[in-house]
Formats: sequence, structure tokens, C-alpha cells
Amino acid sequence: MARFGGLLATDLRDVTTDPAALESTGWWAVVADFEGGLCCARFGDVRPAPAPGPEAGASWRGPAPDSWTSSLDRDGYIAGVRRVREHIAAGEVYQANLCRVLSAPLPDADRADVDALTALLARGNPAPYAGTVRLPAHGIEVATASPELYLRREGATVTSGPIKGTGRTAADLLEKDHAENVMIVDLVRNDLGRVCATGSVTVPELCAVEPHPGLVHLVSTVRGELDGGAGWPELLAATFPPGSVTGAPKSSALRIIEALETAPRGPYCGGVGWVDADRGTGELAVGIRTFWIDRTATGGPVLRFGTGAGITWGSDPEREWAETELKAARLLAIASGTHQPAGGTER
Repeated sequence: MARFGGLLATDLRDVTTDPAALESTGWWAVVADFEGGLCCARFGDVRPAPAPGPEAGASWRGPAPDSWTSSLDRDGYIAGVRRVREHIAAGEVYQANLCRVLSAPLPDADRADVDALTALLARGNPAPYAGTVRLPAHGIEVATASPELYLRREGATVTSGPIKGTGRTAADLLEKDHAENVMIVDLVRNDLGRVCATGSVTVPELCAVEPHPGLVHLVSTVRGELDGGAGWPELLAATFPPGSVTGAPKSSALRIIEALETAPRGPYCGGVGWVDADRGTGELAVGIRTFWIDRTATGGPVLRFGTGAGITWGSDPEREWAETELKAARLLAIASGTHQPAGGTER
């Protein structure tokens, strides 16, 4: 099943790794992992359905709060930030996103249902691009509370909403955050320019402050008109992985990420969403604030979650570590059952 934007999709008809399928017919759920794997699942029954209520979330039994481990500990992450700054000083890159993957064993993996986790996220951390893709036979069980638009397509019009810059409040945002956002906007403009008509790529909004549960982000909007003949395969080839979770220049940032990060990102920092091939529409989120179940992990099934920060020359290593903690804290508390909603009782 899949759940996005008030729609519930069931009756699985087809699963493929070919992006050309998104130009065919039907309604597709899409999960693209950061390392390049793609899964497109076509469903036969797609109907309006409300988000699962609190009663659905009550069935979720998450990891113990103290069982989470990180692919990079505090010292390792801070050392990575310093290494990125050395690459910047050497002129190899302007910005690189440094991430870590958190993992915790599931206490009752046979009953773990990411859609029940989605219900908890909808209550505790509502997000504009929240959703579920549950395809256990294909190794995909993803629940996302993403605040970030990777690609929206309406016919030939394509929109991206890169996020760069995070603080607890707008007053926490620094000059470095604005510079970081502008750099990534330029990268996204260039990516879209590879498949959009000349002169059609614009930036309707730059560095808007957008509130989300527990923090604020700087968000920009980049828009263009696809050139004749370009579709989802060309669009994904030109823009993936999303620029906001790689860095600039993207090729250099990806090399640095590969050298410094110690675990694959998987669906985190990839793309998660849906495509309606019949209507020529679709909406993919950047896979941030995203959980996934890994049933192939050594030692048994685990729940994973990623967090990271964009590193520039102006980055302070301690502050960047704190940003990754801020981004993760609320979500991990929800998954582990310790988050207390306003006016509610602790679970």
C-alpha cells in the first residue's frame, strides 16, 4: 500500500525499476534511494482516505529511547565537518551535506507497520509531504514526514522547493544559512536548466522562512517548463540526488560524502512520493525526516532514520552537530513513544 496527499493506494499491480514507467499509465508510488536504486509501484485502487487516526498509531511499538545508535558519533561527525571545511579551503567544493544514519532494533518486528508510525507522525510532526510506502516483498517500508519538495510536476511545469538553513526560531538563522540556501538554489536552477526550455527557469521565492514543528527552515522555490520530449526519466537523471542534500558542485560533494559517511543513506535524502501518469502530475519529496525498516540488518530488523546538515566555510562543527540533533530529536521521540503532544498524555 501507499498513502500520500489524502489518497490511499492498494491493489498492487506492477513493480519496476524503470523510470520510463512513470510516463505510461496509472498511479505510481515512488521510492528512490540516495545511492540510485529506484522502485516504482503501480496500484489499481486509489481513493481518497483520511490520514490514519490516533487509534492506528496505538498499534506501533517502537524502539527503546536509549537503543538508538549513530553511524557517526559526535566526535566522528565533528571531525567530518572539519574535513569538509578543509575541502572548501582547497577549492574543491563550496558546500557539502554531511549526514549520519541512526538505527535501533525493533522490539516486535513481525508486527511493525510503518503506516501505524505514519499515524503517529501525522499527529506529532505534521508535514506537507508526509506519506507511507509499504512493499515488504520488495524490501521497502518507508514512513516520511518530509517538509521538503524535491519535484512537483503539473504537465510540463516542474517546481522544486529546496530547504537550506535551520534554526529553532527565525532569530537563530545566520548569514551562513542564507548563503547556503542561495548556493543550493543556483545548483537546482542549473539542474532543472538541463531539461527545461531555455529561459524558463525562475525563482519565484528566495529564502522564505517556513515554520515546522520544533524548528524553522529557509525555503526557496525554483520553477521551469520541461523542454519538448523530456519526461520523468530525463528529469530524474538531471536532478538526482536532490541538490539540497548533496552540495555544490554536486559531483565534488558526492565524492566527499562517499569518503566521509560510514553508512548508506538509503531512502533518506532520496525521493519519496507519487506520480499519476494518466494526468501528467506527480509530487516527490526529498526523503528527509524519514524512517524505514531494514529487515536484512545483521542481528535482526531495525528502524533507521537519517539526519544531517549542510557544511560551508562558515560552519561551526559543534553547531552543525547540534543541528543534526535538533532535526532528529522530535522524530525519534515520536518513534520511541516518548513524545508528548501538546495537551495530550505521554505514550
